[in-house]
This record gives sequence, structure tokens and C-alpha cells, in this order.
Amino acid sequence: MGMNKIEIKGYKSIQNQKIKLTSINILIGANGSGKSNFLSFFEFLFNLYEQKLRPYVKQNGEMDSFLHKGKNPATKLSSKLFFGPNQYSFELEKGQDHFVFTQEDLWYDNNPYYTNPFSISNYNNESNLKFNTTPRAKYTTEFLSSFRKYHFHDTGKNSPFNSSSNIENDSYLLYSDGSNLAAILYKIKEKRTKLYVRLVKNIQNIAPYFNDFYLVPDENNILKVRWTDKYSEYIYGVNNFSDGTIRFIALSTLFMQPVLPKIIILDEPELGLHPVAISNLADMIISVREECQVIMATQSIELLNNFEPEDILTVDNVDGESNFTRLNSDSLSNWINDYSVGTLWKKNIINNGQPQ
Repeated sequence: MGMNKIEIKGYKSIQNQKIKLTSINILIGANGSGKSNFLSFFEFLFNLYEQKLRPYVKQNGEMDSFLHKGKNPATKLSSKLFFGPNQYSFELEKGQDHFVFTQEDLWYDNNPYYTNPFSISNYNNESNLKFNTTPRAKYTTEFLSSFRKYHFHDTGKNSPFNSSSNIENDSYLLYSDGSNLAAILYKIKEKRTKLYVRLVKNIQNIAPYFNDFYLVPDENNILKVRWTDKYSEYIYGVNNFSDGTIRFIALSTLFMQPVLPKIIILDEPELGLHPVAISNLADMIISVREECQVIMATQSIELLNNFEPEDILTVDNVDGESNFTRLNSDSLSNWINDYSVGTLWKKNIINNGQPQ
């Protein structure tokens, strides 16, 4: 288990929320409820950890766009992340042209010999966490460095999936936009043959015409995603796949790669997928629940039908503030034996996460 709780104050539509997290966390709610804001907070955290917060904020709308109720000068942005007994917290205030870290702390419960919290703040524009060498920092940095918010929506002619990648430099972890998909597939094929065969068969389950990938690097160890089908001798490029197929290939590679991120964040991964592919996606998510944490938003009834109520968080916007509520089987005991979770949400029996 990774992060077991997160507290967020003053971030976009999230005014003050304490959210318990489990291995699978599926957000459902009406458009504008705050699902995407919650997911984007992990992207914010990753850039904070990497000491790239200043350019990230600059590129995504300046400080006011990140703060609850925008231009209110008294607004602060703060958070506390719980990794069992290890915690990390920070508080940001508006500076002249960027956020300033007014607090940044490390915590460790149940140890009277440690100062708690231990401040690492220096009132700069970037975090001091990444290069902190204290033992309590190490555990936290392992998770924050592994946050990945994946977005596989762009499948056009010039999409990241059509990028070239290097079989050495780009083969460690699937990039958030899938631009090194070819290098990851090549490494799996070369190093993990049985896993590669399983991956190909998984793709064939939803694309029966697919035969295999054609992964041949050039003299500079560069390659693109290319493939063959069962009925032709031609070698095809990634744009010869349908949008849904290439997204499913990227999702399959994400969840079946040998080394998984600590936390995988996805926003509506079901877009363009056939119902069979959606069911397959659910199986992959469930299969990794002991190895990594999944946080995602969905609008898919078919996807929800594969999960338990305890896997699902409803999100409601009440007077401009996002409220998060985890479902539980007890509250749905009169219905759960006869209906799936997705059906209960569709029928408004689950009345949270609905348009108001």
C-alpha cells in the first residue's frame, strides 16, 4: 500500500478535504465536480518534488488558477500526504511572482527520538524535499518521484505514440504521454519473453487481426512502433491502428510493464475502448492492486461494473467546493446483490456523484 491518506486545502475547487486512499480509487461525478482537479494535484505534486513548480505554474495559468477562489489574496495552498507513519506536508503562499514555501515538513509517527515535525523549509520558490538526506525523507521521495499521471488521449497523426525512442535511454519506465512506447515494448521483448507473449495475446483479445509488433531499431538504436497483421505481409505504423486500439496497447503496456510506478493516475482511460477492452482494462487494474496504487476518474458504467463499492469515490460540487465520499457495501446492501455498481449509479440509487 502506498499513500493511505491525503489532505488538500485551497487547491482549485478543493477547499478543505481529507481523503482516505486504498489500492484502487475510482472517481465518479458530474462534469465540473472536481475529479480532474484532484487528479491534476498529483501532477502538481510531481513537479513540486522535481523542483519544477515554478515553470509548471507559469505554463498552466499562473498562481491564481491553482488557488481556491482565485484572486483572494488570503488564500493559501497546503497539503499533507500520509504514507503510513511517514508524512510530508507543505504550505504555499502567493509571492510577488510565484508561490513561496512558508512551511515544508517531514513527519514520522511513533518515534519519540525524532523532532516532529522536522522542518525543511527555506522560504524559497521550490521544494527542498528532493535532495534531503534524512531517513524520513527517503521513503516519501520514493513515492513522489514515482507519481505518474498518464494521458493517452492524443492519437492523431503527430501524436506521442508516433514518436521515435531510444532502446537504451527511453526504456526504463513508460512516459506519461506514451512517447517511448516502442522502447518499452522492445525491452520487454528482449528481456521478458513470456511477459511479451502475454502482452501480445492481450492485445489480440481486442484486435484479432493483430499479429505482432515489428521492433527493429536502426543503426542509432532508434525505433518506432510498427506492427504486422495476420492477413498481410506489409509492415504498418501506429497510425494504422484505430484510436481505441492504440490506447489499449498503451494501457496494456502500462499495467504489464515489469517495473510499475508506485502510483498510476489516469483520467477517463476508457475513451474510445470497446466494451470488451474496458472489461480487460478492469482486469489489469485489479491484477496490479498489490503492486501499485491506481487513482483514476471515469464516466464509464461498463468499467464501474467490474469493481466493488469500496473502490469508488464520488465527487460532488457543492457551492463551488468539491466533496469526496467513498462508497461502502453496507449502505448499498439492499441493492448490491441484484445490481452492479455502475447500474446503481446510472439509476441514481447511488445519488452522490450526480448532476445537481
